[in-house]
Amino acid sequence: MRSLQQLLDAHDGDLAGVKILVRSDLNTPLSGGDDARTITDDGRIKASVPTWEALLDAGAAVVVCAHLGRPKGAFERKSSLAPVAARIGELLGDRTVTFAGGDSPTGQQAREAAGALRGGELLLLENLRFDARETSKDEAERGALADELAALVSGRRSAFVSDGFGVLHRTQASVVDVTHRLDSVPGLLVAGELEVLERLTKTPGRPYVVALGGSKVSDKLGVIDHLLSDLLVSGDRLLVGGGMAFTFLAARGLSVGTSLLESDQVDTVRGYLDAAERAGVEVLLPSDVVAASAFSADAEHAVVAADAIPDDRMGLDIGPEAAREFAAAVGDARTVFWNGP
Repeated sequence: MRSLQQLLDAHDGDLAGVKILVRSDLNTPLSGGDDARTITDDGRIKASVPTWEALLDAGAAVVVCAHLGRPKGAFERKSSLAPVAARIGELLGDRTVTFAGGDSPTGQQAREAAGALRGGELLLLENLRFDARETSKDEAERGALADELAALVSGRRSAFVSDGFGVLHRTQASVVDVTHRLDSVPGLLVAGELEVLERLTKTPGRPYVVALGGSKVSDKLGVIDHLLSDLLVSGDRLLVGGGMAFTFLAARGLSVGTSLLESDQVDTVRGYLDAAERAGVEVLLPSDVVAASAFSADAEHAVVAADAIPDDRMGLDIGPEAAREFAAAVGDARTVFWNGP
């Protein structure tokens, strides 16, 4: 796999006159009303800065694309990347940072801003998911958006830098399709994550404990298959939390009330549990959960045993006993791999 350094070396470290498209992961938590959104955690923005700076220092004109939240293919003010652009400007100091607003990531504002962009300057496009083609299942639709993204950096030496580690598993226009249109390399964030993953999957210390979270089992099928078939051995542990835990609990025959449940994955998960037992891998599921009347901060809620979730309640978090059990399970681990939010 080529590296960002190899891209720089290919140009003798001089990217003056070169426009680079960068896919970053800027899915940043925000609070406040639609007209006064405030960033509550800028960790993902800061993690993206080294790649941007490496390109800007080499004289490149950098066009950054990213998504925020889950808009359904149309503009919504609460999901605008405007607050993120302001924070990028603060983090990059004296560098020129421009934001192409509007209701489309590749609309007129984006095209005009990209055309005016100079070396050492950064342009952030509006939320990619304001365009339904970004996440379309139709390859031609995604390809049309990828064409428009590539056109924003058109030039003899233009390139694409993939640095959105959190979206690499998505078949989306800005992740997959654009790589067929531009010379592509991973960014520093992705390269660093891959280096860590190499250690985690090739030479882990044991006991090895994997903590899986997130909402959907279906998003983790490949991960779980790999863990149980190629990585975890007798004495290792698999901890399952988040929304996906309720599909695992259902696979063990428990009622999960109105909790998030992928009923079409229950048989698959049951197979995973059987495979883990045969391999001597301990699977820890929550022994208690916080069950609420609704998915709301002010909903009526209580801690209940995992085998006693009321039919009209949904589990929204692990309970205190489960937290203690999970903590004990990682206490003597040599390697801990945490996947999820």
